[in-house]
Amino acid sequence: MPKCPVTTRLYEGGRVVAEGFGAVEAAKKLDEHPDAVLWMDLLDPDEADLQAIAPAFALHPLAVEDAVHDHQRPKLDRYSNHLFMNVYAVQVTTGGPVPTMDKWEISSFITDRALITVRKSDVDITGVLKRWDADPELAKNSGVAFLVYGLLDVVVDGQFAAARALDEAMDKTEDAILEVGGAPRPVRMYGFGLRKALAHLRRPVAPMPSLIEEVLRLEVGLVDDRLKPYYRDVDDHARRATETLDASRDRIIGLLDADLNEQSNALNDITRKLAAWAAIIAVPTALTGWFGQNVPFWGYEKVSGFVASVFLILVSGGSLYVYLKRRGWL
Repeated sequence: MPKCPVTTRLYEGGRVVAEGFGAVEAAKKLDEHPDAVLWMDLLDPDEADLQAIAPAFALHPLAVEDAVHDHQRPKLDRYSNHLFMNVYAVQVTTGGPVPTMDKWEISSFITDRALITVRKSDVDITGVLKRWDADPELAKNSGVAFLVYGLLDVVVDGQFAAARALDEAMDKTEDAILEVGGAPRPVRMYGFGLRKALAHLRRPVAPMPSLIEEVLRLEVGLVDDRLKPYYRDVDDHARRATETLDASRDRIIGLLDADLNEQSNALNDITRKLAAWAAIIAVPTALTGWFGQNVPFWGYEKVSGFVASVFLILVSGGSLYVYLKRRGWL
């Protein structure tokens, strides 16, 4: 028996007829209920745990290896006796100093009468169970394809919700990023965090339309005409999530570039003002340097000479100030 935690359910006619039985009893339950389908979930199993159930369901060794090793890409692999699917449930948090994203890998073995899920971390799957239990009429006579649909529906809806959350967080920071003189540093760091979260989220989300399209292929033989509209709805949500991420990524890049340009404009304005003030200060400096030479000059050691020098300083400096002010340098 597998040593990892195992959860089991047996569905017949769209309803649960047995649950909580051990992995060893799974094959026996399927024999006792010829029209039933099995869901078995293993939490963080090692290779020995999967090898314990592999003979009963004819699981391919390569698929078992992929299910054990972390960080597999989202994909659907076809083997002679089953399919192997790998997807990611995601969640984003936008309320902190920077947005963060968490993801949980879920691998699945899809046979004719069983869906075996492998969770590599303790992700909450109550949403999947509620989705399976919400529509027993649709589940009736739909077999394993309905279980796969429920899993994909919840995963893709979570991905779409995460993409929308990041897009809405961008709305709140857009005005602050486009402030005159550039955004404050916390706002700018939040923008960089948004860009990083979008890039991380796109990796598990972008392959989903291709994965669902592969599930729908006729040669796979999993989805019948009754369930195809529901799978197409999931495919639509997956494509919308990808489009939202792509649009948000282009948008945040444009906002950060605009903020950088605004900072450059503000820096140029400050540099221009400093240069103007330096020119104003240079004029009296030159005049005082001239009158400070150790040689007699007009007004030397007289009050009139002091008054004349001060007058020249004020007139020349004031004239330069007025000229620079009209040119917009000050």
